[in-house]
Amino acid sequence: MIEYIRGELADLTPALAVIEAAGVGYALNISLNTYTAIQGKKDVKLYVHESLVTGGRDDSFTLYGFFNQQERTLYRQLITVSGVGANTARMILSSLTPAELCNVIANGDERMLKGVKGIGMKTAQRIIVDLKDKILSLGIADEIHAGGQSGSVAVDHAVRDEAVSALTMLGFSPAPSAKVVTSILKAHPDIPVEQVVKMALKEIK
Repeated sequence: MIEYIRGELADLTPALAVIEAAGVGYALNISLNTYTAIQGKKDVKLYVHESLVTGGRDDSFTLYGFFNQQERTLYRQLITVSGVGANTARMILSSLTPAELCNVIANGDERMLKGVKGIGMKTAQRIIVDLKDKILSLGIADEIHAGGQSGSVAVDHAVRDEAVSALTMLGFSPAPSAKVVTSILKAHPDIPVEQVVKMALKEIK
């Protein structure tokens, strides 16, 4: 499994990024959010979602690239919803920022989702019903707002990921671990990862 690709941005369009890493050019389908984030950069790192489709006349293997893990997590949640395919999920993430999408789902704003090309009222309602509890339990919305609002504290994602990984290896589930770690880092943004893990061990239920 490919977790991320880091390398030189060889080509970029609003829908596709080509990253050259170790002499290989990787073509990744991207959203407009990711396009905006990496535009003008020489070296980039994109988190990857791999899509393998088999069983038809032609098997296909497609890579999707995301500027951060939160957008990738939202994408993966979207494609679990019945009626939302890979391109539809990418369209949603091109029409709304991750923060806006979290707000729309959390607030049950069917009208905003229905405004996305290809999304009808039934699909909009299904997205909200299926994902509202998930984005809250995964702590995605908290992470996005922690880093996206003016005057708020940005979460150090390297420390967060390392802490969640350590807790997962200790036997705790990733979702509640991520939520607790994000909360700790918002309150104590400068503490080292080992201290985050120690504090999380006292809070995780």
